[in-house]
Amino acid sequence: MSEADDPVILKNDGPIARIVFNRPKVLNALSIAAAEGFLAACKRVAADSANRVVVISGEGRAFVAGGDVSAFQGPADEVRQRVPRIMEPFHEGLEILAALPQPVIASLHGAVAGGGMSLALATDLAIAADNTIFTLAYARLGTSPDGSSSWTLPRLVGLRKAMEIALLSDVFDAAEALRLGLVNRVVPAADLAAETEKLAQRLANGPTFAYGRMKALLRGSLDRSLHDQLALEAKGFDACIGTADFAEGVNAFLAKRPPKFSGS
Repeated sequence: MSEADDPVILKNDGPIARIVFNRPKVLNALSIAAAEGFLAACKRVAADSANRVVVISGEGRAFVAGGDVSAFQGPADEVRQRVPRIMEPFHEGLEILAALPQPVIASLHGAVAGGGMSLALATDLAIAADNTIFTLAYARLGTSPDGSSSWTLPRLVGLRKAMEIALLSDVFDAAEALRLGLVNRVVPAADLAAETEKLAQRLANGPTFAYGRMKALLRGSLDRSLHDQLALEAKGFDACIGTADFAEGVNAFLAKRPPKFSGS
């Protein structure tokens, strides 16, 4: 199998790592091979200190249209054996991305459904083409969510709205996703690649170590007391003081010039 046939492709472009779902004929539905490929890509990204930002996207007409529903068909005992082979590597990959110091961007277009929506919600930032459509979809299959959406969704939109999105599994567009805070930006479909690149380059030129501390603080904040959060903020700030980027940021500010961060 050539790289072009891989269900998930990892492309390294200088400081930008690109994880691309590559099953366009089935709208990048998550199969066992795709989930394993996703995990492998996440591990490679985490092991490469040269990466300063990660972009996740999908080939063809969709980002990711959920799980491969054909794997869910058949006797319950057989399905119970197949589903973990998709879910376990998918979940492990998501945990790796959440723990990365590098910001993770979802570049969304077409269908963002089921596990694909869970993946989009799990990233740090999301930019969507104006033709993107969203649905959590699990209720339509008679099952509950995976891919961390039951954790991320109430944190993004509040419990009541999360219940609506999950229980009704309605389809909504990019404008509504922006209004709800599920994505950060909506751009014309023709501009998605260029706008994603612009955002990725901006983050790739930023203070990567500090970004990692920001991610950890924000992601854990709702599970901690104010006292504990303040202590972790102090610890994070102290760790940043020892970086070259902190010294550069301070010197640039005092010199009234743009900082040139190295990511270290």
